[in-house]
Amino acid sequence: MTVERIAAFAKDGAGGNPAGVMLADALPSAAEMQAIAKEIGYSETVFAARQGAGWRVRYYAPEGEVPFCGHATIALGAELGERFGAGRYDLSLAQAEISVEAEQAANGWRAVLTSPPTRSQDLAPAVLVQVLALFGWQAGDLDPAFPPLVAHAGADHAVLALTDRAVLARMTYDFETGRALMAQQGWTTISLIQFAAPDRVNARNAFAIGGVVEDAATGAAAAALAGAMVDRDWNGLSKGGRFVILQGEDMGSLSELLVEVTGVAGAGVRVAGAARRI
Repeated sequence: MTVERIAAFAKDGAGGNPAGVMLADALPSAAEMQAIAKEIGYSETVFAARQGAGWRVRYYAPEGEVPFCGHATIALGAELGERFGAGRYDLSLAQAEISVEAEQAANGWRAVLTSPPTRSQDLAPAVLVQVLALFGWQAGDLDPAFPPLVAHAGADHAVLALTDRAVLARMTYDFETGRALMAQQGWTTISLIQFAAPDRVNARNAFAIGGVVEDAATGAAAAALAGAMVDRDWNGLSKGGRFVILQGEDMGSLSELLVEVTGVAGAGVRVAGAARRI
């Protein structure tokens, strides 16, 4: 069995977030998938095996299984498209049923995932104090137009919006403290954003719980954020619409995530991006 290496959400043929992709006749054991993901060392490796007309899918970070990973789904969609042709592929995850669509693009493959259902809630004040302390920030660093929250789209993500792009660029935190906080709260990432415009978001995602400091592109967090934006009617998104997330720039791997919502609260979110083989 071969693990392909594909960067998802690439921009202009570069950047993106690397994922391992393994297609197999049957999924390896949990221990084998964990060992492979740790050896590959990317933030996630996706494993897929045929199941009826669709595919059974699992995602593993170096330090454990995650219920849903957006960039690995985009990478998987590109691999399925290259092997079996453009079209929609139904995916059965550990906790949800989703789909990914593979499309041939001028310079390779592009994929569009539809996320699990979304939901959001305000971040508890006592927990916010811990998050601010983790990054060394003050309440005044936060954007009052988009208060802190916990957003879900297959997994939970804390979301903090900052007013200053430079503060986001300087993001740093103690890895073990971050991992402990994320484990305590059940978060997959801490999503840190800054609105360059109402429909253009700069983002960074701390991922200590998965064994890496930061993700270069996080489709699951993008979908969760989009669901929360619909809940809050950010920029009129309760009527549907699109926006762009730029992530990974501060890591030297600029990624572009194209996000589309229906405007229906709780509905799955479409997240699209280009893929490039590594």
